[in-house]
Amino acid sequence: MYISRETWQVALDALRANKVKAALTMLGVVIGSACIVLVVTIALIGKTYVLAQIEGVGSNIVYATYGGGTAGARSQADEITLNDMEAVRHMPHVTEVAGTYDMPTSVIINGQEKAVALVGVTEGFQKIRNLLIIEGRFFDDLDQATGAKGCLITQDLARQLPPGPMIGRQLRVGEQTFTVIAVFRERVATFGQSEISAQSVLIPFGLIKYYSGNDYVRTLYAQADTSDSVPETTLAVQAMLKSRHAPGAAYMVQNLASILEAARKISMALTLVLMLVGTVALVISGVGIMNIMLVTVTERTHEIGLRKAVGATRQEILYQFLIEALIISGLGAIVGIAIPVAAKILISPLIPPEVGLRIPISIYSVIIAFVVSCATGVLFGYLPASRASKLQPTESLRYE
Repeated sequence: MYISRETWQVALDALRANKVKAALTMLGVVIGSACIVLVVTIALIGKTYVLAQIEGVGSNIVYATYGGGTAGARSQADEITLNDMEAVRHMPHVTEVAGTYDMPTSVIINGQEKAVALVGVTEGFQKIRNLLIIEGRFFDDLDQATGAKGCLITQDLARQLPPGPMIGRQLRVGEQTFTVIAVFRERVATFGQSEISAQSVLIPFGLIKYYSGNDYVRTLYAQADTSDSVPETTLAVQAMLKSRHAPGAAYMVQNLASILEAARKISMALTLVLMLVGTVALVISGVGIMNIMLVTVTERTHEIGLRKAVGATRQEILYQFLIEALIISGLGAIVGIAIPVAAKILISPLIPPEVGLRIPISIYSVIIAFVVSCATGVLFGYLPASRASKLQPTESLRYE
């Protein structure tokens, strides 16, 4: 299919002569193509943000708790032990394990008693839960081995203490006194849905038995090597705990995959809704192109007749109007794509790094938006182009 340079030139001259009409026709294509790119971008932002939040709580985490035995009765023999934790450590795909035991207690602040959560943690807990140490350090091997009376306090609790250096401060917790060695916070707040609350005190796991009288963990954490290994690791931990304890003992072994799946479904629903909006906008823009070009054909009937009289073929007239429709839709697509791309460039530097939010632009969405927009223009431009090409020269020249 050969399109002469003259045909291109005539199409461009016609658009230049009707700039306002062409711009208004182009507006619908701009909205439609921008919608397509924004749809994919919003879906990617949502997915990326949710993944970042989950990884902030702890990446690839599997966690287990004892749910009781037959008829809900609890047996201390079936509680999750440190030996169970070591058995999980040597399972395939497990890169880190940790255990916790939490219990309510109180601290004295400015002469007043305040409720806090006392949490005994094993080594590896900081890595698994992605705790952010604001000042000080986490427990080392010596702290865990000797049961040193050091503690970590949450940032919220530190704010309630009298002003001054936190590290090295003595803190009365229940009947014991601890030395503060660090102030920390959760990288992503779990809103009290984990053992860590706004006011928590972490101590080495070896010390917690002096408070509780128990030497087992309430929550066992295992970290899988990849996200793909999480389902397999979840089932393996479940099977291992059942095999090491009495029949009938129930263990709740869960992961964050359900949250991620829910986020994916929400993202997919949002994508479909916005894709429908983009499709409707493109259809409306296509109808607009067709209507404007039908009017244009009527207005330019005399010109078409004159071109045919001097030798223009039916095919050349058809291509001329198709080129006009293609240029309108193509330029509209470029402008529409440029809007979200420019928004990304302008907004990205304004997002604080700690938010962990990126604005990705998918190259596939850009290609799809451009191709679909151009196809819409050509598809809806074909009817008026075909009508123009079928006009008879003698009748067209007589048209006023």
